[in-house]
Amino acid sequence: MPSLAAIGIVARDLKKSVDFYRLLGVDVPEVEADHVDATLPSGVRLMWDALELIKQLDPDWVEPAGHRMGLAFECANVADVDRVHKRVVDAGFRSKKDPWDAFWGQRYAQVIDPDDNIVDLFAAL
Repeated sequence: MPSLAAIGIVARDLKKSVDFYRLLGVDVPEVEADHVDATLPSGVRLMWDALELIKQLDPDWVEPAGHRMGLAFECANVADVDRVHKRVVDAGFRSKKDPWDAFWGQRYAQVIDPDDNIVDLFAAL
């Protein structure tokens, strides 16, 4: 049975996208080409490809509309959800939903990456 090893993100602005995910704690190397990836503590790789590279590899590729994917980052604790959300917003990125105590027992917040992907932040209450 195959196992999930990597998640790819097509980035309109590779550097800006990488800067966003660094604010979430992802240790991404410097961008030196049209592709960059980082291995998360779970062992899954998070990969970014420049939009231009994707169009070169697949000339028929069309940018999807709507909710492209969902990523959720577990924070160390409730206060960390608030801190990470603030750090991302203070860096000029957008918030979809400010931190709140969700009825399912988690502190939750949502931020939006430069390619309009919604990224959840959460921790157990």
